Amino acid sequence: MRFDACHPFRSIRFHAASTALLAITGCLPPSLLITPVQVRPALQETVLSRDGWFAFDKIAMIDVSGVILNAPKPKLIGAGEHAVSLLLEQLDMARRDGSVKAVLLRINSPGGTVVASGLMHDEITHFRKTTGKPVIAVMMDVAASGGYYIACACDEIIAQPSTVTGSIGVVMQLFDLTGTMNLIGVRGDAIVSGAFKDAGSPLRTMRPEERELFQAIVTDMYERFVAVVVAGRRLDESAVRRLADGRVYTANQALDAGLIDRIATLREAISLTKRRIGSKRVRLVAYQRPLVYRPNYYAAAPAPTSFDVNLLNIDAASLGISGTPRFMYLWAPGTWAGP
Repeated sequence: MRFDACHPFRSIRFHAASTALLAITGCLPPSLLITPVQVRPALQETVLSRDGWFAFDKIAMIDVSGVILNAPKPKLIGAGEHAVSLLLEQLDMARRDGSVKAVLLRINSPGGTVVASGLMHDEITHFRKTTGKPVIAVMMDVAASGGYYIACACDEIIAQPSTVTGSIGVVMQLFDLTGTMNLIGVRGDAIVSGAFKDAGSPLRTMRPEERELFQAIVTDMYERFVAVVVAGRRLDESAVRRLADGRVYTANQALDAGLIDRIATLREAISLTKRRIGSKRVRLVAYQRPLVYRPNYYAAAPAPTSFDVNLLNIDAASLGISGTPRFMYLWAPGTWAGP
């Protein structure tokens, strides 16, 4: 590190040693503000594997992982990638590259918000219609609720032998804290402009008419989910409704029900995609931020930050348990996700 003891700061990465040196030289300012800065340069293509040097065709692998939000994913320090924006950025790269013949959408997600799941579904559908390039969903550990909703936009759905999927439904998780408030002598007192303005507040018990209102919204979103599965899987609506009670399914159960097309490992899924596009030699590529190391196609692609500490990062908001009610296509064990 270059250091000029009495020169104003230019570009210094601070750590314990440099701070001590500043104190010794007497140049430490009265106050010091260190602001973590997110590094978000343009995506770059990384080759994960290739079938020899004369492999000109490409298959792009795009990851959808974690809880799906229409917002930057929160981190302990700073913010991560905006999931919907990142997906569109990656699809655009695959769209512009004539060598990309297909997309493998690797899904490992319990779902997320209704809006984010819908936006991703729409972008994948638009990509397929405008490019003619097939998109194959490859499910990993979990592809449930919103994760399955997104998969229904793809040309084919492949699950691992131990994948958990399904959970077709909507959940709106609310809390009633009035019992605890009574114990400690606290009472909510809201001033509202209309009878439903504070509907869903955890500070009082929900009224029957409010529950009816929220149930109507959940049911409407549930109908949308059913319609997406019917259209994407070409199943009879009555059959989908029998499946869509919020439960999850194993890969074998999902295959029997018609929710997926086949069970295969990731390596087999790549081979099947090569056969689909009629190419024996391909390069498997991924799109990621610079400085991210991915030695092969099993490696995840986390969003890099200039300063990231992973200690205990539990995001209550992303799980729909914040103070603001959220409508979720989310597999949340312990809650019923039906209409």
